[in-house]
Amino acid sequence: MDKKKKVVLAFSGGLDTSFAVKYLSEDLGYEVHTAIANTGGFSDADLKAIEERALALGAASHAALDITNEYYDKSIKYMVAGNVLRNGTYPISVSSERIFQAIATIEYAKKIGADAIAHGSTGAGNDQVRFDLTFQILAPEIEIITPTRDLTLTREYEIDYLKKHGYEADFKKLEYSINKGLWGTSIGGKETLHSEQTLPESAYPSQVTAHEPETLKIGFVKGEIDSVNGEHFDNKVDAIRKVEEIGSRFGIGRDMHIGDTIIGIKGRVGFEAAGPILIIAAHKMLEKHTLTKWQQYWKDQVGTWYGMFLHEAQYLEPVMRDIEAMLESSQQNVTGTVELTLRPYSYTLVGVDSPFDLMKTDFGEYGEVNKAWTADDVKGFTKILGNQMKIYHNVQQRNKADKK
Repeated sequence: MDKKKKVVLAFSGGLDTSFAVKYLSEDLGYEVHTAIANTGGFSDADLKAIEERALALGAASHAALDITNEYYDKSIKYMVAGNVLRNGTYPISVSSERIFQAIATIEYAKKIGADAIAHGSTGAGNDQVRFDLTFQILAPEIEIITPTRDLTLTREYEIDYLKKHGYEADFKKLEYSINKGLWGTSIGGKETLHSEQTLPESAYPSQVTAHEPETLKIGFVKGEIDSVNGEHFDNKVDAIRKVEEIGSRFGIGRDMHIGDTIIGIKGRVGFEAAGPILIIAAHKMLEKHTLTKWQQYWKDQVGTWYGMFLHEAQYLEPVMRDIEAMLESSQQNVTGTVELTLRPYSYTLVGVDSPFDLMKTDFGEYGEVNKAWTADDVKGFTKILGNQMKIYHNVQQRNKADKK
């Protein structure tokens, strides 16, 4: 008998990828090896259940690829440094994860000598581009198979197919599609499909359980989160989870993101991301105290580009390494502690304590006392500063006079 070709399937345990296991093995005759790349959104129990499902469906093997710390080191760290919020709102939660899941999956496929790689993305979203593009760049010799997209399958067809092939499970269609990750949770369905509606309270996985104001202190060292309420964390992932745990009890970080997809249509999704929103807000306030005006200005520019490129599957573009170098360089003095007050659905930035605070200077106190210059210095400075505008208005008045 001819040896079966190997295919690695990016497996989540949902209906589309469950169908793909059976379809790839039964209809296409592949030896199917499933893999899930965990960027921090799955518990040990989740991973165990996913493995059991993959093997029950007939996968020849299953691998759980833990890339949580790599995801932090190669993405989250820079998204914090750049204060990245897409359209000023969304912390690029799921979209940033997908790139690293794709990288881990294709590397695993190469490791086991796979002939093909597959994913369960549909033809109507961003993920198909993120997976395909990453696979094509890192392993152009490996075939890409996408059953859900290519066959334009309905949910009912997939469920019926699995039943006919001897596999039954509870694939009850939930009202919302929820993708939970280290850097936030997205919620799609029902109201998110209509421009005039928003998600109800019950749609959010985290419910409000804290009602009295609470103080939160987030410490940073060179731009990276280092402590939460005085507790030091060697592992930054644990620090993020701690902030998320505290902030989610207040329902902080909920919003609706409306943006432009890679394929050109508008997309709308709800999300909750207490950890990212609080960390970025605190980090940005610390930067206001420790960075110069022009450092902040150019960081805003490159941070916006970094977030856009990351969202649109351009992580492997070399310019991303250039931007990361600039962002990392900018964080040398971003050290200190930021205090926030948390309340249900909101927070207040209270203040900053940093040895690099540019407000703590011998030059003067804004609006109060000037120590490094005289009144005459300011008069001369203002006179020169106004020269360009004075020349412009002088020319305008002269031209008006000539026309009379």
